[in-house]
Amino acid sequence: MYFKKFPKIEVDVYGNGTKIMLTDITKRVRFYDMVRKNNVLLDYYDVKSGETPEYIADTYYGDVQLHWVVLLTNNITDVYDQWPMAVEEFEQYVYDKYEDVNATHHWEFYQESGDTTKVIEIPNDSANAIPVDAIEITNYDYEERLQEQRRRIRLIKPEYIPKIKQELQNRMRGY
Repeated sequence: MYFKKFPKIEVDVYGNGTKIMLTDITKRVRFYDMVRKNNVLLDYYDVKSGETPEYIADTYYGDVQLHWVVLLTNNITDVYDQWPMAVEEFEQYVYDKYEDVNATHHWEFYQESGDTTKVIEIPNDSANAIPVDAIEITNYDYEERLQEQRRRIRLIKPEYIPKIKQELQNRMRGY
């Protein structure tokens, strides 16, 4: 449904003068801003290991074709880099990325004045002295935190989906 509303363009894909019609995926609606302004439209959801945008759309909205709503609501443009990985995939990724997953990625400590809830990161290769109360964050810990941040997504409440579809259609008419 999402790409059906996009304009078509003629492209000489092979450079031989023969043009074919393709969907112009370079057009993009500022969907995220539209949704973000209306916080009441949203629910939080924690993605479980192995769940895909299609699975969530099917489970939450009853329509697998609404996976684009899940992605756009969370400003996800690349499911390979921005969507949370399944546990096995994550483990393989971390072990492939780092020579030593237990090596220090960085150090953290809480700011001592002003906003004492603010965490300050000190890179592992820093020439600065590491405070005695600093906490070591390993490569594995660091990557795991990133995954946990990705797991918490927002979903538009189902009753607002017809309005979102209409709004998208209206905005795409300008292209």
